[in-house]
Amino acid sequence: MNTAAPLPAVTPNRRSTRARLRRDWPFLLMAAPAALLLLVFHYVPTLGNVIAFQDYNPFEGDNALEAFLASEWIGLENFFTLFDDPAFWDALRNTLAITLFQLVCFFPLPILLAILLHGIVSHRLRSFIQSVVYLPHFFSWVLVITFFVQMLGGAGLLSQALRERGFEPWDVMTNPHGFIVLVTAEAVWKDAGWGSIVFLAALSTIDPSLYEAAAVDGAARWARLWHITLPGLRPVIILLLILRLGDALSVGFEQYLLQRDAVGRQAAEVLDTFVYHQAIVPQEWGLGAAAGLFKALIGLVLLLLSNRLAHALGEQGVYSKS
Repeated sequence: MNTAAPLPAVTPNRRSTRARLRRDWPFLLMAAPAALLLLVFHYVPTLGNVIAFQDYNPFEGDNALEAFLASEWIGLENFFTLFDDPAFWDALRNTLAITLFQLVCFFPLPILLAILLHGIVSHRLRSFIQSVVYLPHFFSWVLVITFFVQMLGGAGLLSQALRERGFEPWDVMTNPHGFIVLVTAEAVWKDAGWGSIVFLAALSTIDPSLYEAAAVDGAARWARLWHITLPGLRPVIILLLILRLGDALSVGFEQYLLQRDAVGRQAAEVLDTFVYHQAIVPQEWGLGAAAGLFKALIGLVLLLLSNRLAHALGEQGVYSKS
């Protein structure tokens, strides 16, 4: 009679996990260095957000850990100070206004540019235009703003041409009322071409036979665009729109810092420049961490809400439903 003890049952989930590990271990090994870098340089520094709840002084002790342990815990006082500052609400209002304006006036342009480039038959001409529109992405903001000053500034090329013809030049670079249009124009010139790369890649995945079948059925160019091209781009458009909404409170830093003195704080102050002037310069580290944590929480809420809306529209979004 066999009296050996029965082997422990292996659940299907455990068996499936082991099978996947045996199958995918080369890919996991290749992804390990990138995951380690992400852990060390992103997730570990994220723990520094705890100084938002401290009167943090980096000069306490001999190292960062001693400074953290020696700093006084003050709870939500940094957040109360932040929300009581009118300059913070001005910066938040400017940031949201710029984000909404660029979503309407900037976000669709790379899509349109990608569609136009995709329709160019000549490969050589398409490559030339792509090189031209991609190039400004590699310019620094200092160079971009210098270019706009030389073209649109008070002593720029356009102003001189208007004066020679007896016209009063427009106040473009120092007008706070038109600043939102100016920074959007600078962003379009710099990054619209680069942003079209993702949409060009998505267009290349659309089956050409769909266009051929639609043309045989008598569909015009606009009908093919509406019923084939845009539905093929829809998942990518929604994905990038969700990511943009998740980053809604981060419109940039250097571009606004360089033009802040020209148009004034009321027009050019955004959250990133607010943190620099109100927290980093006066060494109010806890206040700066509180502002950064506020940005992260709002971005997370917008990301989750927009992703839920994408699911309601039948799209996968950033992550699929469980």
